[in-house]
Amino acid sequence: MVRKFDFLVIGSGIAGMSFALKVAHKGSVALICKAGMEEANTYFAQGGIASVTNLKVDNFEKHIHDTMVAGDWISDPAAVEKVITNAPKQIEELIKWGVDFDKNDKGEFDLHKEGGHSEFRILHHKDNTGAEIQTSLIEAVKQNPNITIFSNFYAVELITQHHLGIIVTRHTPGIKCFGAYILNEQTGEVDTFLSKVTVMATGGCEAVYRHTTNPLVATGDGIAMVYRAKGAVKDMEFIQFHPTALFHPGDRPSFLITEAMRGYGGVLRNLAGEEFMHKYDPRLSLAPRDIVARAIDSEMKQRGEDHVYLDVTHKDPEETKKHFPNIYKKCLSLGIDITKDYIPVAPAAHYLCGGIKVDLDGQSSIRRLYAIGECSCTGLHGGNRLASNSLIEAIVYADAAAQHAVSVIDRYDFNEDIPEWNDEGTISTEERVLITQSMNEVNQIMESYVGIVRSNLRLVRAWNRLDILYEETERLFKRVKASREICELRNMINVGYLITRQAMERKESRGLHYTIDYPKHSDDNKQ
Repeated sequence: MVRKFDFLVIGSGIAGMSFALKVAHKGSVALICKAGMEEANTYFAQGGIASVTNLKVDNFEKHIHDTMVAGDWISDPAAVEKVITNAPKQIEELIKWGVDFDKNDKGEFDLHKEGGHSEFRILHHKDNTGAEIQTSLIEAVKQNPNITIFSNFYAVELITQHHLGIIVTRHTPGIKCFGAYILNEQTGEVDTFLSKVTVMATGGCEAVYRHTTNPLVATGDGIAMVYRAKGAVKDMEFIQFHPTALFHPGDRPSFLITEAMRGYGGVLRNLAGEEFMHKYDPRLSLAPRDIVARAIDSEMKQRGEDHVYLDVTHKDPEETKKHFPNIYKKCLSLGIDITKDYIPVAPAAHYLCGGIKVDLDGQSSIRRLYAIGECSCTGLHGGNRLASNSLIEAIVYADAAAQHAVSVIDRYDFNEDIPEWNDEGTISTEERVLITQSMNEVNQIMESYVGIVRSNLRLVRAWNRLDILYEETERLFKRVKASREICELRNMINVGYLITRQAMERKESRGLHYTIDYPKHSDDNKQ
């Protein structure tokens, strides 16, 4: 089936939905959701959204400086300035769409402070800010007659000149995107979605790791599709491991214990109950995430233990319950009363700082194709993301991309010459077993060899193992009918390869990329 929309938006988190809302007045919008509308990283973001709002003590310069420090001075200054100076206006937009941020007794925003921030500037809704934003945006999207939601539709490939029989390489100038081939999971058919403008808002890729805080739909689909379409992908080595995911064996994804809990006064302890952060950083438990994650990793390895503790038992119990109701409830369901008991935690893959390379308007290296949200690499995060900068980046760049797309869309037409998808092939139960097993292997390879601490030897081993899986999976893909499972596996292998390759190319330890072969980084960019 061929479907036509002015705007094709792949992904339904804060980036995809806010873009859709901002362009719907200009034309028809298809919003592609891989699963249900809530299955997005946005929904699971507990901590909050960073923006300068209290001008008595805070200002843009402080937020910019904090972001550059966290990014290890390799963030793009233009991107940093763009996000931070545009943040307050986008917060106003979220409030207009119904997002209810917590306020104090005086009616002012109840601001939190998180690791790496010099001031209290995190707006939040209890400890489930992402869910509050996601549900408000879902409501706004559903009420917009120009937006058509396609739930349980799965993007398989971007459509470019390649599908017209033209040879496209990484050096081909002027690659254009004409839409995407998208699997309708209900019918099993791959439909052709033609568009004038396509937007990739598919989120991160942390499900390539065994331990992750992300929903398991985060398989890096958008990044892999753009890479296969010969688009530019950058900084994939910078994977942020959240230092404090709830340690409960068997849980996948891991439940997130927000960074705000350390901002609130939580203390990290080893299994003997001893504090240890003073050995690693003078900022103790409020050091940036990469330092805390490596400290915990080091502590666990030295002691041969599989987790550490986060302690808030010294804080006022009622205050703790009020600030962190969902964490309190989740832990209590596992027999842990966080007002009296230490919380078992361990690092888990959490956020991707790299992705599809874009400019200040969210444009990728492929014409008519934008990338926004976690799947994009704007340059904001550099070597490491400052806590709570991701949601604000997503909405600021959604706004920039929407403005640019609206200004140029009248120049574009649909490309009617695109062939429909060739959907020959079958898939047997035995082949499903092969796919599941290969996914487990990808998780194991990435966790063991491309994790928090890396080495050339481990990276080469990962590269070789992924290469074997790639060859096997491509052969299988060519002879079976397209399914979500086989496509996700292809994407996970592609993304695992990109993380590994770009980690091998960075001959220094910087930001989130730490290798024992180059423990120091060159300070050329540091100020």
